[in-house]
Amino acid sequence: MSGFVSEHAGAEVRVSPNFGPRRDGMRPDMIVLHYTGMQRGEAAEMWLCNPESEVSSHYIVHEDGRIVQMVREADRAWHAGRSSWRGVTDINSCSIGIEICNPGHEFGYPDFCAPQIEAVIALCAGISMRHGVAPERVLAHSDVAPGRKRDPGEKFPWAALHAAGIGHLVPPAPVRGGRFLTAGESGEPVEALQSMLALYGYGLEITGFFDAATQAVVEAFQRHFRPALVDGVADRSTIETLHLLLSALPGRLS
Repeated sequence: MSGFVSEHAGAEVRVSPNFGPRRDGMRPDMIVLHYTGMQRGEAAEMWLCNPESEVSSHYIVHEDGRIVQMVREADRAWHAGRSSWRGVTDINSCSIGIEICNPGHEFGYPDFCAPQIEAVIALCAGISMRHGVAPERVLAHSDVAPGRKRDPGEKFPWAALHAAGIGHLVPPAPVRGGRFLTAGESGEPVEALQSMLALYGYGLEITGFFDAATQAVVEAFQRHFRPALVDGVADRSTIETLHLLLSALPGRLS
């Protein structure tokens, strides 16, 4: 493919060779947000377009709000890696990937830039309209790959997106004392916690044991929905926020 016209008005096009067809008739009904995790945005863009990297994304959003499209939305970009959500394990085939330029946790993890977030909101709004993406299917890379990925991280302003009609969110319950569940515990309360997290969409086996996988999912949940304290401990605030989030889902799945 030598080139294409961007599907987002005003975006530049830089074609990545790292893509393929979506599998098994799947269509994009999810948006996955990432940070680049590299010190320079231009270097990240080059890497996503390098055939040796074997990674790509549909879009990259630079700090100044400039958007570059690298893969057509109809095609399968290679951004999510080993991941799952609601039982689907080929997230690349059902999602649009957006890389947001930010050095990430390994390089100081600065705040995201205001022009960049404005651009992400506009981009997500257009994608959601074109593909009918439900708010609860605008997710973090860490949501679909807990324990393996942390991006876009606890500093990402999900509330700003939600205020613009993008994503699913509730005001998090305040961090305070009370009963909590943590690594090594077992029993019905742990099973109930795992069941709620799996009901929301996280790829988690319901074992009744608070193992490393459960801790990783709790951390991922906190990064997105209760970012004031990310420690992998299912405290009262975390559990209450999870209850509220489930109750706010269309159809009230809780």
